Amino acid sequence: MSFERVIIPVAGDIDELGHVNNAVWVQWIQNIAIAHWQAVAPPEAQAAYVWVVIRHEIDYLGNVGVGDPVTARTWISEPPSGARFNRNLEFADATGKIIVRAKTSWAMLDRARGRLVRVPTDIAAAFLSAD
Repeated sequence: MSFERVIIPVAGDIDELGHVNNAVWVQWIQNIAIAHWQAVAPPEAQAAYVWVVIRHEIDYLGNVGVGDPVTARTWISEPPSGARFNRNLEFADATGKIIVRAKTSWAMLDRARGRLVRVPTDIAAAFLSAD
């Protein structure tokens, strides 16, 4: 199940080169992943588990400036491996051109214990269902 959100860069997102700063792209990656989790996972799962990033792989293919809309899309294309889920992300400009592509790895933690936990089958299934 993919998840999309439109982002409009503001002045604080822009670096000295006049386009979105790389650190802002990383923040957006985290924000879209969290929004996807909150949109799909049942409330009891959100209360019981939290995700932490363990790896980012990012390709910067283009950029945008202040006010240029960006469509962020994320999806999970493969089943989890223990506590780990790999997440795919694409950011497209107003023409639909992919300007940033990322694959990130996240690990699920039990909130109460602060320990890694295997991703439950029912939670994985909710994210892997076809669009």
